[in-house]
Amino acid sequence: MSEREFVGLGALAALVLLLLLRLPVAIAMLVVGIGGSWVLSLVAPFLRFEPYLRQFKTLFWNTVASYDLSVVPLFVLMGYLASHGGLARDLFAGIQALVGKRRGGVAMAAIGACAGFGAVCGSSLATASTMGKVALPELQRLGYHPRLATGALAAGGTLGILIPPSVPLVIYAIVVEASILEMFQAAILPGLLAVAFFLAVIALEVRRDAALAPPAAGMAAAERRGALLRLLPVLALFAAIVLGLGIGLFTPTPAAGVGVCLILLYGLLLRALGKGGIGRLEIGRAVLDTAVTSSMIYFILFAAEVLKGFFARTGLPSALAGWAAASGLDPWLVLAAMLLLLVVLGCFLESLSMIVVVLPFFWPVLVELNGGEDVAAAAAAYGLHTDELKIWFGILALVVVELGLVTPPVGLNLFIIGSLAPNVPMRETVRGVLPFLAAEAVRILLLLAVPLLTLALPRLLGR
Repeated sequence: MSEREFVGLGALAALVLLLLLRLPVAIAMLVVGIGGSWVLSLVAPFLRFEPYLRQFKTLFWNTVASYDLSVVPLFVLMGYLASHGGLARDLFAGIQALVGKRRGGVAMAAIGACAGFGAVCGSSLATASTMGKVALPELQRLGYHPRLATGALAAGGTLGILIPPSVPLVIYAIVVEASILEMFQAAILPGLLAVAFFLAVIALEVRRDAALAPPAAGMAAAERRGALLRLLPVLALFAAIVLGLGIGLFTPTPAAGVGVCLILLYGLLLRALGKGGIGRLEIGRAVLDTAVTSSMIYFILFAAEVLKGFFARTGLPSALAGWAAASGLDPWLVLAAMLLLLVVLGCFLESLSMIVVVLPFFWPVLVELNGGEDVAAAAAAYGLHTDELKIWFGILALVVVELGLVTPPVGLNLFIIGSLAPNVPMRETVRGVLPFLAAEAVRILLLLAVPLLTLALPRLLGR
């Protein structure tokens, strides 16, 4: 191992330590990137420190001034407008009117609402927080067992990371230079599969133990009609965005712009009719929240570029890829180890942070194991060309990150739901989420065994 690679390994260990100490991800990456480059200039004097610092004049602009990244604040704004405008409540109430007549129906409605809200929010943590505030009081009022109520909402919150449009999917596509549109298309079937599995879990749980959910109690006819009427335009808005992206009717950035305009107009119409909706206060809060969130995302991406530049100077990522290719390890074993590590990291890190920290190391290794960058020569290990490997691995990575968000004892979604239900012991939430974890494990195995579940729509629509 060369001195440069040794410095890279030391920096990687320092980065892990700083993250475990809960230093903000962007700050940790900047400290390691800049500090590591200074140490590297001492070990290898030809890698001067001053030219490395001069790049900062333009690095931030070059990082964020990208058309592909313009979709991020638009999707974030769309989610905040939907949240502040009450669309999450309308979505939950409308789905409850559809399925609330069966035992466990309100918990199923919470899963459906999480999926719908995830289609405009794109963040698992935000989906869990928003839908927890909307659905948890209703589940508690109706007498649902705390285990089922909190477990379903913690699991349902993970749907925000995968169901398109998804901010982590956008960042992943940019990092590995994949098509954002194809990533969205690839996520649709796995996302719908997750919804189906979660609904099946609730149905089986309440059938196994009737005490988990009260007997079904339907809404009054007038209340049900009102909820369904409010649901229709919300579903139309969400479906227009998801289906438009899915069939390639428009690209992500125009889709996000159209989504923002439609949700804003609908919210203003509701406010004019005196039925809640969006006013000046809600618009101001949504814009402010969007500015804060987007700034955080851009800062993380800038710090990731700084860190990536440092590791490229050490030669560590290419050295790891070369070692993996020459080691003779089974490529599927390496992939399984990567996914397991992502599950563990998902317990501590938000999905966006994981993508920008981990992928620069994982992706070169997978490419080497799969036959290299030559698309014609690839497909030796995983049966996929490099371009399709990008898509398949990206969906797998985000699915296992979902798993990490609800993996006891430190899954982030567990703490979000726990903060919204302070009277529910954490052990009850953990017990409630275990059946959903089992369903997620089955889904991961299916996606591993049948890559076509991920690649069918991109192949079909790309013809």
